[in-house]
Amino acid sequence: MDVFINDIAAYLPNAPVSNEQIEDILGKIDGISSKTRRIVLKNNQIRTRYYAMDPKTGHLTHSNSQLTAQAIRKLHPYPGFDLQQIQCMACGTSTPDLFLPGHALMVLGELGLGQCDAVSMSGICISGMSALKYAWMHVAAGLSENAVACGSELASSFTRSAFMNSCISEKAGNADIEAEPVRAFDADFLRWMLSDGAGAVFLSPRSNPDRISLKIDWIDHISLAGKQETCMYCGGYKKDDGTVSGWRETESVPAEQRKRLFSIRQDIRLLDREIVGTMGRVLSITAEKRNLSPEAVDWFLPHYSSHYFRQKFFDEMERMGFCIPYEKWFTNLSEKGNTGSAAIYIILEEIFRSGKLKPGQKLLCFIPESGRFSHCFMMLRVV
Repeated sequence: MDVFINDIAAYLPNAPVSNEQIEDILGKIDGISSKTRRIVLKNNQIRTRYYAMDPKTGHLTHSNSQLTAQAIRKLHPYPGFDLQQIQCMACGTSTPDLFLPGHALMVLGELGLGQCDAVSMSGICISGMSALKYAWMHVAAGLSENAVACGSELASSFTRSAFMNSCISEKAGNADIEAEPVRAFDADFLRWMLSDGAGAVFLSPRSNPDRISLKIDWIDHISLAGKQETCMYCGGYKKDDGTVSGWRETESVPAEQRKRLFSIRQDIRLLDREIVGTMGRVLSITAEKRNLSPEAVDWFLPHYSSHYFRQKFFDEMERMGFCIPYEKWFTNLSEKGNTGSAAIYIILEEIFRSGKLKPGQKLLCFIPESGRFSHCFMMLRVV
């Protein structure tokens, strides 16, 4: 039942975008510069990111399925590899092009593949890991000889002004942060956090004969949603009591909120209050279940949305006796941006090709999701 990652690919569209260029490309809400931009960028410490947008016209240059297909095309797990040889494909994303059919089916269409087992995973950051877990289990169970798992995001389609001007008002985009945190942050905050990209991995029951592979030891995905409020969402309205009305329930949504139903929003105060503690709870469960110690970890690959949480996660791990020193941390958030479900793939691709990995080393990957607070830990071993 051994399964190996034999190749990893990432695709980041167009040229990198600096902080100074963001509003020039995404556009301004009602023509007014954001008052939250500098504060959010100072905290997240993202210096460059990528958008699937033409900087001159503001039009999208790729669909989500096209981004994913581009990443898959870059996979070359062995000489003579042909995309038609893919037997199973699992695709995760927060931002599919359509409600239906499923995202994976649209990717198959972009690639022009013949028969293939295909599954679409919805959600937020964890959706990419759900796709990887499905592909891993599929190969481990002998249901296919190989599989491709993907994560991808087209966040700019939600954060560009052409979309947001129809969803929020000048008051919502530029309200005082303390006086109206929901309006100021929930509608505007994520514009400075999210970016576009895709990643893919090729899985096989055999390791590479002439170069390193990453053996998947285990994947633990634990959700605490049963006891947590919705935090990050799209396609609904969050009420004062913490419950959410979906887009179908138009009659129960206040008239002034109906235009905003399809803007991505995040309850920033709930995020700050719960994301670190819930991570600690899940890590405790995983560490006990896997008899895991920090000394066994050679590389820690965290996907966090903002540098703001880096020290907070470190402190929580230290508090619970699971301290991994910063010299073992590997992330590329500041250069590649926060690409949601694609982020861990993009992190893995960079370290896989960095020359830093040596046989026998263990990589602990951490993927949080603030949608309703779910966390994933994955252990990889270099072989």
